[in-house]
Amino acid sequence: MGRHSLPDEYGAGAADPRLRARRRNVAIATVLVLTVVAGTAAAVSGGLLSFGGSCQDDAVHLEVAASPDVAPALRAAAEYARKNNITSDGRCLDVGVSARESYKVTDALRAGRKSDVQAWVPDSDMWVQRVAADSSATQVTNAGNIASSPVGVAMVPSAAKSLGWPRKTYTWTELTGAAMQDDRLRLGAADPARSATGLLALTQLSSAAASAEGGDTRAAAMAKALSQRTSDSDGQVLDTLPRDSSGTEQGNPKRNQALILSEQAAFAHNAAADGGGTLDLFYPKDGTPRLDYPFALVDEPELSTDESRAALRFMTLLGEPEPQRILAKHGFRTDAETPSDALVSGAGGSPEQPFTQASAEPASAKALQEALGMWTITVQSARITTVVDASASMSEPVAGTDQSRMDVTKASLLQALATFTPEDEIGLWKFSTRLDGDRDYRVLVPTERLGDRRGTDTQRDRLSAAFSALEPVPGGATGLYDTTLAAYKAAVSSYAKGKFNALVLLTDGVNQDPGSISRSSLVDQLQRITDPQRPVPLIAIAVGPDADRREMEQIAKATGGSGHQVDDPSQIHSVILKAIVAAGSRS
Repeated sequence: MGRHSLPDEYGAGAADPRLRARRRNVAIATVLVLTVVAGTAAAVSGGLLSFGGSCQDDAVHLEVAASPDVAPALRAAAEYARKNNITSDGRCLDVGVSARESYKVTDALRAGRKSDVQAWVPDSDMWVQRVAADSSATQVTNAGNIASSPVGVAMVPSAAKSLGWPRKTYTWTELTGAAMQDDRLRLGAADPARSATGLLALTQLSSAAASAEGGDTRAAAMAKALSQRTSDSDGQVLDTLPRDSSGTEQGNPKRNQALILSEQAAFAHNAAADGGGTLDLFYPKDGTPRLDYPFALVDEPELSTDESRAALRFMTLLGEPEPQRILAKHGFRTDAETPSDALVSGAGGSPEQPFTQASAEPASAKALQEALGMWTITVQSARITTVVDASASMSEPVAGTDQSRMDVTKASLLQALATFTPEDEIGLWKFSTRLDGDRDYRVLVPTERLGDRRGTDTQRDRLSAAFSALEPVPGGATGLYDTTLAAYKAAVSSYAKGKFNALVLLTDGVNQDPGSISRSSLVDQLQRITDPQRPVPLIAIAVGPDADRREMEQIAKATGGSGHQVDDPSQIHSVILKAIVAAGSRS
């Protein structure tokens, strides 16, 4: 024990001046060492000091999945971090970047699959929102945005010149309208179901068209025309341009003269064009939606402290001067409002075009969902029979309005009808109890093609009139089970191959017919009738507080469909479109 102790004369109370001086010198030296170490640690953690390859021996590895357009820039930034020994908490950053389509990553995360990456940079926050909205999905956390790129309409020079580029400016509907007038200006786009560029543009188009008379029908018509010339991805849509430098490639109707593209995609294409085959870019004057490149942590609770801190360090690095130059070199905006002249001109833009004009506000999740729903039914075409509850309870007032449940339901159904095209087949049943003899239902309009004409009226005209004429049956109760079974049998027996087939049922109550089959019998029979090779999902919507959502979900699930609850009948339109998108993605 004595060897760990100091002799008395050198103890705390010793008065030897030599010891006091030595202690003072040690203390001063210690402070200096600690100051240098602290300063060095701060410099290293900020990536300011380099020790050759020393920190590479204990680098923290990070895997990032990135949208194919931004992946090259991120790889360059990762290489910059390696060469300059950029560190996180004293450990070098070793970042690997893989190019992956944003919709594919979204599908994998929504399926709850374990991820092999710690961070994700899709081209739009809409993908992050889509994953975050799914309670069963792998968790993603948006930590910030690293760049942006507006969406416009790029054209081969001959087509752009015919429309007065660069001095003349157009709205979205004017540009797409020019492409719809004849086949001389063919407009292509990436599939909005798989492309943020395509969906943001489609949503902008839908919003712009909705403000005009007959807007929903016009938007559906534009979507239908656009659907004839879609490609699976943003990269593939560029392959649809003419191969000859004149931009005409006469005799090949598969080639497009105009494309819905991001500014960055046009920049990258022009940079690789070697002087021929470049594009001119129109920036629509009513606002350009923007890709915003969020940086998201993937499954953050499962990340180690080193991984999460390294991911955030890499994100902050992308905001520093040299990585910002790298992003700009690859055609991305690092300042959304004041892009460089070199970027705009490189993308085919011009000072006469409103290249700083942004959308009034980003599209809401609801607007995106409705546009995607319209796209789904437009592209695939649909055969849908709508079955509406006409029991007496539908006369109940909707809270906060002077309208009944039936009034608001009719308005919402008419709104939904406007999104369908002449190729879609729509029909209408209504039900109560003993509505037609012993039957609880009546077929008001058989399910037929909306464009079919009888006399002076089309099927759309007949349906509009029938929806408008719907009224609650005085004293009528809810004959739910028998109606559901009969309508589903009819929908299955009249299945239309090549179309999206579905049965949409709306009710504000539970089954009130004591003479009907039981719920368990209904579910059993629906399961026996359902054919996976000829899917007809039941989309069951419980309207108001008296309906039973769990019952709707149980009945609909037996067919591969879905059950929904809406407190306000005005939500029916959105719910139908959302359910169609969900059912269509599973078929």
